[in-house]
Amino acid sequence: MFDTFCLSSKLLKNFIGHGNYVNSIDCLTFNDDQFICSASSDGTVRVWDVKTSKQIQLFNGHSLPVYCVKFSQYHHYSNHFNVICSSSDDKTIRFWDFKHNKQLQIFNEHTGTVCCIEFSSFSGGKYLCSGSEDKTIRLWDVETSKSLHVFNGHTDIVRCVDISPLQNNNNSNDNKSNSIGMIGGNGYTICSGSWDKTIRIWDIETTKQLIVFNGHEHHINSVKFGSNELVNIILSGSDDKSIRLWDIRSGQQIRLFNGHTSYVCAVEYSPFIVNNNEIGGSSSVICSGSWDNSIRFWDIRSNKKELYVINESNNGYNEILCLKFLQIKKNRKDNNDGGCSINLCYGSINGLIHIWG
Repeated sequence: MFDTFCLSSKLLKNFIGHGNYVNSIDCLTFNDDQFICSASSDGTVRVWDVKTSKQIQLFNGHSLPVYCVKFSQYHHYSNHFNVICSSSDDKTIRFWDFKHNKQLQIFNEHTGTVCCIEFSSFSGGKYLCSGSEDKTIRLWDVETSKSLHVFNGHTDIVRCVDISPLQNNNNSNDNKSNSIGMIGGNGYTICSGSWDKTIRIWDIETTKQLIVFNGHEHHINSVKFGSNELVNIILSGSDDKSIRLWDIRSGQQIRLFNGHTSYVCAVEYSPFIVNNNEIGGSSSVICSGSWDNSIRFWDIRSNKKELYVINESNNGYNEILCLKFLQIKKNRKDNNDGGCSINLCYGSINGLIHIWG
C-alpha cells in the first residue's frame, strides 16, 4: 500500500478560505459524511465537507489566532452532537456546535496562549488536556467544564500534548466516579513537549511527573504516542530539524531522523507498513511536516534516509504546519473497489489545506 501511495499519489484537493497560517486540522467521519475542521492565525475555525471541498461552517468567536482544533469525541458519542473544540492566543478553549452554528462552553483558566488540546481515549473522550504559554498543562472534565488538575514542571511554553491510547485491560475502570485520582485513567499518561527543549510524561491518576526526556536542541513542536505494539514509544518533532523516537520504559532516545532543512512542525504515525529486509520483518512508517516545504516518510526501525518525500517547494510559500491521515471513502463503482483510500491532509502557511493521495 505504501509503494502504491508513493508511485501514484498526487494533489487531489485544495480547501481555500483561510487568510493566514493553517495551524491545526482534524478529521471526522459521521455516517457517510466526512469533515475536516481547521484552525488558523486569521482567528477563525472552519469546517469543510471533504466530498465537495466546500466550507460549510465558519466560527469567528476567538479574538486572536487559533492554534489547535479537535472534533470532540465526547459530544459525538455521548450526545450525538457534532462539536469542535479550539484553543487560541486569546487564552480560551471554546466548544462549537457546527450543526447548529453556535458556541457552547468556554474554558478560560489559562493565563497565556493555549497552544494545544487533546481529548482522552478513555471514558469516551470525557477529559481534555491542554498546554499553554503559561508553562502549565491542565486536565479538564468536559462534562462539568471543570479544571481537574494543573501540571507544573515545564520552564517555558507547552507547545504540544498527547494522551496515551486506550488500554484494553482498563475498560472496567471507565465508569469510575470522575474526580481527580478517580478518573478511571489508571495507567494512562499525558505527554507534553515544550520550548524548554524537554518532553515530559505525567501520570493522570497520580498527577505525578514520571519521565523527562532530554535530547532535542531547540523548541519541541509536536509529540505523539504510538498505539498497539508502539504504545510505549513517543514520536517528536522540533525546531532543531530532527524527528526523534523515545522509549518510555527505558527513558531513553532510541531513534534520530535527520533530513529536514528547517523546523519540523508536525509528526504523525502513518497507517503504512513496509518490509525491512535489513532487520527482518515489517516496520511502521512515520511522517513529518516541515517549514522546508516538505513532508517526509521514515522507516521507524531505521535511521537511514527518508523513504519518500512530498516536496511543496514548487508551489510557493507552502511551509507545512500540520498534517493528518484520512481514509476517504470512494464511490463504489464495482464490487472489487476496496471502499476507501489512504490520503494525507495537511495545512500550510499560505492558508491552504491540501489532500494528497
